[in-house]
Amino acid sequence: MRPSPSVDGPAIPDPATPAPESAASRNWRTRLGHPPRRPLLLGLLASLMMLVGSFGAGGVLVRDPLLTNSALGFWRYGHGHDLALFLIYGGVALMAWAWIQLGRKVLAGEVNGRAVLTIAAVWLIPMLVCPPLFTRDIFSYLAQGGLPLAGFDPYAVGPDAMPGIFTDNVHYFWQSTPAPYGPLFILLAKGVAFVTGNNIILGVVLMRLALLPGLLLLVWALPELSRRLGGRTPVALWLAIANPMMVIHMVGGGHNDLLAIGLLAVGCMFALRSRFVIAIALLTLAMAVKASVAIALPFIVLMWAAQLSGSLPKRILKAAAAGIGVFVVVFAACTLAAGVNLGWLPALSAPAMIVNWMSIPTGIGELLHAIVSIFVTVDKTWFVVVTRILGGIVLIVGIARLWWASRDGGPDAIRRAGIVLLAVAVLSPATLPWYLSWGMALLAAVAWTPRALQYAVFVSLMLVIVYQSNGEDALYNLPYLLSCGLIAALAAVSLVRPDPLRLAAGARSKVHVAPAPPPPPVEVAQTDVPAADVPAADIPATGLPAAGITAAGVPPTGPATAGAEQRTG
Repeated sequence: MRPSPSVDGPAIPDPATPAPESAASRNWRTRLGHPPRRPLLLGLLASLMMLVGSFGAGGVLVRDPLLTNSALGFWRYGHGHDLALFLIYGGVALMAWAWIQLGRKVLAGEVNGRAVLTIAAVWLIPMLVCPPLFTRDIFSYLAQGGLPLAGFDPYAVGPDAMPGIFTDNVHYFWQSTPAPYGPLFILLAKGVAFVTGNNIILGVVLMRLALLPGLLLLVWALPELSRRLGGRTPVALWLAIANPMMVIHMVGGGHNDLLAIGLLAVGCMFALRSRFVIAIALLTLAMAVKASVAIALPFIVLMWAAQLSGSLPKRILKAAAAGIGVFVVVFAACTLAAGVNLGWLPALSAPAMIVNWMSIPTGIGELLHAIVSIFVTVDKTWFVVVTRILGGIVLIVGIARLWWASRDGGPDAIRRAGIVLLAVAVLSPATLPWYLSWGMALLAAVAWTPRALQYAVFVSLMLVIVYQSNGEDALYNLPYLLSCGLIAALAAVSLVRPDPLRLAAGARSKVHVAPAPPPPPVEVAQTDVPAADVPAADIPATGLPAAGITAAGVPPTGPATAGAEQRTG
């Protein structure tokens, strides 16, 4: 897909003198946005390390036709498995470091959106062919696609109703669970299962490719969303596309949330263009993949109502009626095409079986139980149930308030929809790392301060490692989480403060020299030029770095100026 013009823009040149390049080389580098080589190559090395390691310590097959009973089988056991594990986690660390280096250049205005996309593409390519990383969900998808082909209703039975290679590789927790996904995804999974037959390795690769349009849709939408929501395109692409969560979890793990957020982002883009029928149709398709995305539909209705005539209640009723009509037509078409019924609605409760502290209400319930258990032995169930109910009440009230605050429509409604989607991810009874992508698909396009980006770095890196590389839970391994948390915090600080530990040669031996006193004031003749006549170029734009200081709070490494940030998109 050709990036939109807003992704392009001249990058500020590297201060280092480049080696002479041929005309063809310069032409290709220009087309690719002049991506900085260091983060590109570091991230590529990280992806290749994870690719190799994933065959031994990722979501490997129970009976791998390539590694089982072969000379390469050692990679899955003993010291071979330990080495594979080292490669995966070493790759994660190296990917994080490459992402931070790229982020510094994005904040300093040294790279444009096209360069960020080029680097992200290089990082992502190895992830398309590796075994699943940090999850086994993709095996569940293949089994749910195979169920209707075998004559079973995927909304009535789990994968264990259909013994075979697909079911053998589904995580034991989901063996008997009906599919909680919408008809569009069942249609897609059924198609992949039909093409691949019993070739599960091909099935994993094709499932990733079938979900990849979601990534392309997100890339298409983010530049325009950034312009309309007040963000910067390179920052949005760095935060949403080059993020290790996207590279490792969404693509390397092969989660169907990727397709849902792509449809969501493009739907919101069309809503901002006042193309509301298309917007609601696209969001309905997103809901037909992942039901949680439906929470954005009422916000699109308010945006539509804001452009109609009449009193507010009448406008909302008109927009709601039209929106429901579009929704029913599109959703019915998906259901008929997939050959299923509405049995997936009861199956939506399946994720609630997950109990972990990533869901804020669940975490509070577990914490309260742990405190009370110091004094008396009690069952944890009621603590979790009560806090989940209270969390649901808080969520419903918050959604209603944010929805009503969006009644004027416009970009503000999209921002609030992103906040609500993020709140749904963390306040629902169950939360998994990739659930936070629902809200970030929209919020990546808003204006971010360097401090807020530091928090985003910390959370993103922690979300990558809270599950083990083979898909098992690591949420209650406190020494491991503490160690990873310290590294993630160091990465977050490094985004705006290079060498925070002062490890560079001579960094600790430098003697602090007190600044020289300022020169005495110079008398300047009073002028009669009014403030309004001062050239706009002499006034720093709000949110842009002042002369000599980058947005990251460090001196620029190139001839950056306050206006350069605007030129880079």
